[in-house]
Amino acid sequence: MATTLTNKPSAAPSAPTPPKVHGPRPLFDPPIVRRAVRDAFFKLNPLVMAKNPVMFVVWVGSAVTTIIFAQDIVKHAGGWETAFSGQIALWLWFTVLFAGFAEAIAEGRGKAQADELRKTRSTTMARRIVKNGKEEAVAAAMLRKGDICVCEVGDIIPGDGTVIEGIASVDESAITGESAPVIREAGGDRSAVTGGTKVISDMIKIEITSNPGETFIDRMIGLVEGAARQKTPNEIALNILIAGLTIIFMLATITLLPFAIYSVQQAGSGAPPSIPILVSLLVCLIPTTIGGLLSAIGIAGMDRVMQYNVLAMSGKAVEAAGDVDVLLLDKTGTITLGNRQATEFIPLPGVGIADLADAAQLSSIADETPEGRSIVVLAKDKYGLRGRHFNDGEVEFIPFTAQTRMSGADIGHSRIRKGAVQAVADYLTQSGSTVPKELFEIADGISNQGGTPLAVAVDGKALGVIFLKDIIKGGMRERFAHMRAMGIKTVMITGDNPLTAAAIAQEAGVDDYLAQAKPEDKMALIKKEQAQGRLVAMTGDGTNDAPALAQADVGVAMNSGTQAAKEAGNMVDLDSNPTKLIEIVEIGKQLLMTRGALTTFSIANDVAKYFAIIPAMFSMLYIMSGHAHGPLWALNVMKLHSPYSAVLAAVIFNALVIIALIPVALKGVAYRPMGAAQVLRRNLMVWGVGGILAPFPFIWLLDQIVVLLHCAPAH
Repeated sequence: MATTLTNKPSAAPSAPTPPKVHGPRPLFDPPIVRRAVRDAFFKLNPLVMAKNPVMFVVWVGSAVTTIIFAQDIVKHAGGWETAFSGQIALWLWFTVLFAGFAEAIAEGRGKAQADELRKTRSTTMARRIVKNGKEEAVAAAMLRKGDICVCEVGDIIPGDGTVIEGIASVDESAITGESAPVIREAGGDRSAVTGGTKVISDMIKIEITSNPGETFIDRMIGLVEGAARQKTPNEIALNILIAGLTIIFMLATITLLPFAIYSVQQAGSGAPPSIPILVSLLVCLIPTTIGGLLSAIGIAGMDRVMQYNVLAMSGKAVEAAGDVDVLLLDKTGTITLGNRQATEFIPLPGVGIADLADAAQLSSIADETPEGRSIVVLAKDKYGLRGRHFNDGEVEFIPFTAQTRMSGADIGHSRIRKGAVQAVADYLTQSGSTVPKELFEIADGISNQGGTPLAVAVDGKALGVIFLKDIIKGGMRERFAHMRAMGIKTVMITGDNPLTAAAIAQEAGVDDYLAQAKPEDKMALIKKEQAQGRLVAMTGDGTNDAPALAQADVGVAMNSGTQAAKEAGNMVDLDSNPTKLIEIVEIGKQLLMTRGALTTFSIANDVAKYFAIIPAMFSMLYIMSGHAHGPLWALNVMKLHSPYSAVLAAVIFNALVIIALIPVALKGVAYRPMGAAQVLRRNLMVWGVGGILAPFPFIWLLDQIVVLLHCAPAH
């Protein structure tokens, strides 16, 4: 019987691909809009409104004007005053509803996502191993932390856990949206599995690591539904600011009425402003636009992160990402492809390169490491070396061991060895052979370039060196340049020696590096940066990364990593793509910019409303003989028809602008890398100046419309 050894790529078993769960939805998806309209009415509950001080003031104003309108109806009072009170009450209720709708539609996007996630927790059954080693079928909901389950091809993994035995391909598309299978195996940093994913090859034993209600999907559902969303520190500070402004404007508005009454009494003519007009002034003075959109901005920020298949444990984590100054990235799997690959065979003088390639391939055929496979592939692709035919007993493969630091093959009387340069040199010396100095010179040259040299010897003779190199992922230099433009310093973390680390750092384009890093070194670096007032972000997937992930302001753990890493971080990347932190930082910055832009617009657009309401409010004071209005009506720079039409137009604009800005709150302001001073200047020029100018033409147009529709008198 003969043996044929070939280098065939293993084919991944095919499996049906579940539908993609995550991804951007239309801003106004009809089912979400219908749910949001219904939820907006539920949010009229005063106990709910009390959580938002600005909109609660509007709610109270709506109730007061509604009562006044009802009293006028009961008293059979007619005229424009009664109709005016009714219209003001209606548009104030619309203002409250529109604010509730903005929040509800942001929440609705999360609820729709949660409904789809629940589908992954349907009637899954588990094969639990009991004490006598036998299996029993139980519902996944019955599993507890510490239970051991078996999963084979086609089985749905019943709960979050760790692979304790075996290796298998797992389809995680039900969770991550990616259809490509991933490898999960016992030990190392690729052992964590998530409930709801599907085994598509081999068999694995899993130890359950969470109780019902505590699983990854449960946490995702709770977060995307908004139930667990806590206000961030910046959001709380902004709430305090707008609440303070609201109190100030309330006091100013309340004191106007007695002053107006006193003025009328002293003048002997005119009339003080009515309660509906005072309420309209208050609603237009306070920052209702940002008050109505603030919660929606925060919810939408978490939703955008989720669309990138990243689970943020809190809104605080997303917001902190927008303020990150330093980014720490592991070299392996983040900046590089994860495994060193053979890129070149370098023969010694007098040795043919084909002979070196042949020996390197033979010594690596039984080497199942990624490096060993890359050597076989390089020999096949570059030198056409393919399958080998051996008789039984003719070949004995020598596995790699930590003691020998070599592997190889004994074929007949031929002895082929491959391994660390010093290990091969010692092997040759013990065999009575001479080690050529050129071997060390070539090895030193490879090390100086940041590579790893492996020596190859046949029958006591050194043939040359294999150049193993860390392959930098495509586009990394450009991405790091992009982060530098955002004002973020990038630091590569690696266990390599300083020489190798420096070469890789230069090729990748990072700003700095930490070589020969141990877990305590990562912690020390993070604490050092934080002590200097910087916010630090880090990605990681191993147990040794957990302390640093917990210490970092933004810790992004890989879903493929260990349970310890996922519990330590405040974000989990479901796609296990370490470079995604760049998108997370951009989303965080976009969240902060959106909040700042709409706050600027909200405060600025009140200016135009002052020019509409204040002249109308005091138009009946100090009326002179032969004049329809008092002298303060001269402030009516927009030439609005009447005090009634002016106030009504301003109140309508105040309500409609919330609806107009919902897409901005949900989608976010377009982000471009720029410094803080440029961002401030842009906000003031675009949203500040725009907020001042935009209301003038719209209030004028609304004034024309309400008069045309006979909703207010023309004089």
